[in-house]
Amino acid sequence: MSTLRFKMVETAFGKKPHEVELPKGRPSEYYAMYVFNREKMFKYLSPDVYAKLINVIDTGSALDRSIADEVAAGMKKWAVEMGVTHYTHWFAPLTEGTAEKHDSFIEHDGKGGVIEEFSGKLLVQQEPDASSFPNGGIRNTFEARGYSAWDPSSPAFIVDDTLCIPTIFIAYTGESLDYKAPLLKALRAVDKAATDVCHYFNPDVKKVITYLGWEQEYFLVDEGLYAARPDLLLTGRTLMGHDSAKNQQLEDHYFGAIPTRVAAFMKDLEIESLKLGIPVKTRHNEVAPNQFELAPIYEECNLANDHNMLIMSLMRKLARNHGFRVLLHEKPFKGVNGSGKHNNWSLGTDTGIALMAPGKDFKSNLRFVTFVVNTLMAVYRHNGLLKASIASANNAHRLGANEAPPAIISSFLGSQLSAVLKHIEESEPENLQSLGGKKGMNLGIPQIPEILVDNTDRNRTSPFAFTGNRFEFRAVGSEANCASAMIVLNSAMAEQLKEFKSVVDERIAAGEDKFSAILGVIKEYIRMCEPIHFDGNGYSDEWKAEAARRGLDCETSVPLIYDCYLAEDSISMFESTGVMTRKELEARNEVKWETYTKKIQIEARVLGDLALNHIVPVATKYQSTLIDNVYKMHEIFPADKADALTVRNMELIEAIATHTAFIKGHVDAMVEARKVANRIQDEREKAIAYHDTVFPCLDEIREHIDQLELIVDDQMWTLPKYRELLFIR
Repeated sequence: MSTLRFKMVETAFGKKPHEVELPKGRPSEYYAMYVFNREKMFKYLSPDVYAKLINVIDTGSALDRSIADEVAAGMKKWAVEMGVTHYTHWFAPLTEGTAEKHDSFIEHDGKGGVIEEFSGKLLVQQEPDASSFPNGGIRNTFEARGYSAWDPSSPAFIVDDTLCIPTIFIAYTGESLDYKAPLLKALRAVDKAATDVCHYFNPDVKKVITYLGWEQEYFLVDEGLYAARPDLLLTGRTLMGHDSAKNQQLEDHYFGAIPTRVAAFMKDLEIESLKLGIPVKTRHNEVAPNQFELAPIYEECNLANDHNMLIMSLMRKLARNHGFRVLLHEKPFKGVNGSGKHNNWSLGTDTGIALMAPGKDFKSNLRFVTFVVNTLMAVYRHNGLLKASIASANNAHRLGANEAPPAIISSFLGSQLSAVLKHIEESEPENLQSLGGKKGMNLGIPQIPEILVDNTDRNRTSPFAFTGNRFEFRAVGSEANCASAMIVLNSAMAEQLKEFKSVVDERIAAGEDKFSAILGVIKEYIRMCEPIHFDGNGYSDEWKAEAARRGLDCETSVPLIYDCYLAEDSISMFESTGVMTRKELEARNEVKWETYTKKIQIEARVLGDLALNHIVPVATKYQSTLIDNVYKMHEIFPADKADALTVRNMELIEAIATHTAFIKGHVDAMVEARKVANRIQDEREKAIAYHDTVFPCLDEIREHIDQLELIVDDQMWTLPKYRELLFIR
């Protein structure tokens, strides 16, 4: 091992676990202590204002600006008592993170001093620079105005000395420039459509809530080693590195004992998360070395999404206190599992009914089947768009590799639910209506059986799997904003439920019994969406061919996958549900294509720099050492013996020459390909060019660098290797 690498490793491994000072009391006693939740609202607001604000939160009714001043005053009073000096509108622009601009509470008092003030106007609306965030051409540089607007449904919270107020972010002309605004619209659309369908079964339902439970996977690496890997530092992944002799093949890391240093980090993270009202519940080792996972209790979708964005920020911050860096890239290491963010999605009513959970009688089971089948229809109709919602330059490395779901959207249902749907499809409605549901299908009686939660096996190769009382969208990437997938899924579901109700109502108006009409439409839908149903091995080549025959979207080029957003049926869906306009979709695609290009561009630049300034010089230096050895062997031994003794060195000398020549030539070719692509003005065409001509060079060059890593003297190799990066001590 080189002296430089040894010092990096020694420094990283020599750190002691960070001592966490546990807060006094049980978690339930300090939970949400930094959140302006209902308890604080009740304490710091008048009864009238409290009632009005809760009504806004619960029903989604319009905010009465007349109460804003009192809400701001109460919020500020609580925050100041907690030691807060600043506030910020906290929003999620079209990047991979959040944005915030901190302002202090102070204002001139007119007497030469200052006072702490925070008005309703500042709470409700502010004006960030809209041209400096990704906007897809909606705003020019000289047209800077944009607005952030308070989202009362997601409570304000405190981080350090700053009051953070969750907001949407829109352009001066009204288009959304963030993830939250269209997510809120999608949630409202599915609420309205699902509530209307629920009235077939229960007229008392007034609201349908979308729930999200995310499972966050991540890697930890020692900070010293991270600093010694420019590729990790600049791109979030290793652009080179040969497999470690031992990685995950023994399957000994998954659910294994958590390393002491990691446990200390997890404890610190959980405490701070709980203080911020993030109900983290699960922690464990994941499959790959240095890979871990955390998951919370499920929450309402908008709040869950905010919490996920917040916890990713917390992870990055707190990891450094423990001598770690968090890697959220979907595939930071080649040859081991990548990291996803499974999105567990379900719907529930204000009356306490879980719409994705089966029941014990005909009516409740029919309701359950109605929502499951409509979900399958939504996924079938928009499978390409759902794939586009999770597609990125990073996630493309993960999908279809090392247990990640493939880049073809299909849905796994399990044997029992599959049998139930097949049974409904093949039975006549009159044979199903009066049946209870407590007798099993194995008796051969034509009825809907009782379906138990979690009674089915799981399929880890399925991107969209039914898991008992919810669907798990497993293809979402670990660094992604969950909102991207949730916007598409909920919009598609809203459109589908609206269409379902329209068709059922037509049949009822024609004189058909309500339940017969519902069953009749469900039978048709089961047949229509059959292509999306697949319980087999998603990795097999046979499935790829079969998926193409079924008409599913099998595109693998990320820039081309994004085209699904601008397909006419996608635009129609978004516009009919009121979620996004054609203009907003076109702008977002411009951002997606530009982001893809820039990511590949940065990786290509970093790899080219490392190849020519680190790898080739080190390899050449070692080659010179070998050449010197060959000359000296010939000086002290007879020619025949010297030739025999230096055969291996000669082979290595030739191999190094071959590899370095390839690297130099292909780095030059990669640079030229970038230059050609950069001259393209259209963002879509430029992204396609980067995918087709630049991206392939990365793996080609890497292959030869990784071979050099096996050849060059370990003392000379300057970059930490996988065997050092992947095992926390």
